[in-house]
Amino acid sequence: MKIYHNPRCSKSRQGLAMLREANVDLEIIEYLKNPLTESELKDLLKKLHIPAIELVRKNEAVWKEQYKNKNLSENELIEAMVANPKLIERPIIVNGDAAVIGRPIEKISTII
Repeated sequence: MKIYHNPRCSKSRQGLAMLREANVDLEIIEYLKNPLTESELKDLLKKLHIPAIELVRKNEAVWKEQYKNKNLSENELIEAMVANPKLIERPIIVNGDAAVIGRPIEKISTII
């Protein structure tokens, strides 16, 4: 399993703790230190079965300042998240071809 993790985020830390308690083999990806490529983000969206807009953190300052109220295409949203990884919702847990956004963290139990 993989967790796309931001150690400064309390929900991400709670999700990581839940996965560790479940004793799963885990790869931790700190996506702010190691940003996703466009291809990786598209693959993640496919596993999540959601459009890009549902992965965007709309309360982030960069969203409000640069993107809010713009009619962005799917590719433009992906480009925005690649350029500004803080815009990506977290934590994201991947198990094979399935993934969930761990908000609320109880959703993580559906993928373990």
